[in-house]
Amino acid sequence: MLFLLRLIATLLHAAAVFAVAPLLMGAVNKFRAWALGRRGPPFLQPYYELYKHLRKTTLVPETATELFAIWPVAAFLATATAALLVPGFYTGMLTAPTSDFITLIGLLALARAATMLGGLETGFGFGGAAAGREVLFSLFAEAALLVVLLSFVLLAHSITVDGIAVAFATGHIGISVSLGFALAALLAVALTETGRIPTDNPAGHLELAMVHEALTLEYSGRFLLLLQYTAMLRLLLWMDLIGTIFFPFAMAQADSILTWPAGLVLWLIKLGIMAALLPLFEISTAKMRIFRVPEFLGAAMLLGILAGVFLFVAARIGS
Repeated sequence: MLFLLRLIATLLHAAAVFAVAPLLMGAVNKFRAWALGRRGPPFLQPYYELYKHLRKTTLVPETATELFAIWPVAAFLATATAALLVPGFYTGMLTAPTSDFITLIGLLALARAATMLGGLETGFGFGGAAAGREVLFSLFAEAALLVVLLSFVLLAHSITVDGIAVAFATGHIGISVSLGFALAALLAVALTETGRIPTDNPAGHLELAMVHEALTLEYSGRFLLLLQYTAMLRLLLWMDLIGTIFFPFAMAQADSILTWPAGLVLWLIKLGIMAALLPLFEISTAKMRIFRVPEFLGAAMLLGILAGVFLFVAARIGS
């Protein structure tokens, strides 16, 4: 009976992730427009755009190879798998033992590599330049994420996201300096991975997001649909990761069906709050040049190291 409940919970979580990801992107865009005093697109606009791409003809450039169609599928599958491993509103799902950080980092790296290879397919300079920047950013982002992992392992004595959520919710971890450093470092990595760092450019857009878009310029139709859906899932993944680790309270248990409705509602509330806070951060912080993004990620790595040092010192003093 417990296995059946966990299986149903896992399937419901998968359905919720795929259904809510476009809505989350729509909410972020809407809240950003409101913060700038504009009306903005409707909340359901991402669904309309995905449907529009589904109906369009898929074109393949003459300079592309036979692998042109593989990279969007690979990026989508890797990101979708990572998003399903992060517990959104359940703990104890069937995927809990495989939700470790090493697996998540590998899946995200695979999705990034597939996207970069897709941008290099046609041999155009814009995609090549964007791929080069992606490689540079990935070196710092993945290193910072690995350093933050050490802090979470020391705090929760678990390498899985599910185990960390349970430990933080029931272990009375409390607010500590090391946890604050780890949160700041994870937020910096999440902003970079989702392309939400406000950078300075004449058009006034998110320049880092434009770098991500440069890798998809030659795709259209269903291939572009997969790549845009991948970006939506990536945003949901990072918000789920932050909400699960730092705000795991009142999460539903997969083997207790009575906790499911409250867990789902609180999950949607957490996503709504983060979707509203993200645009406020983007428009209220000072913009940076895009070549300073590695410095931004270097600071995140330093914060992760400080979190680990504080935890090590606290453990030695306690012993």
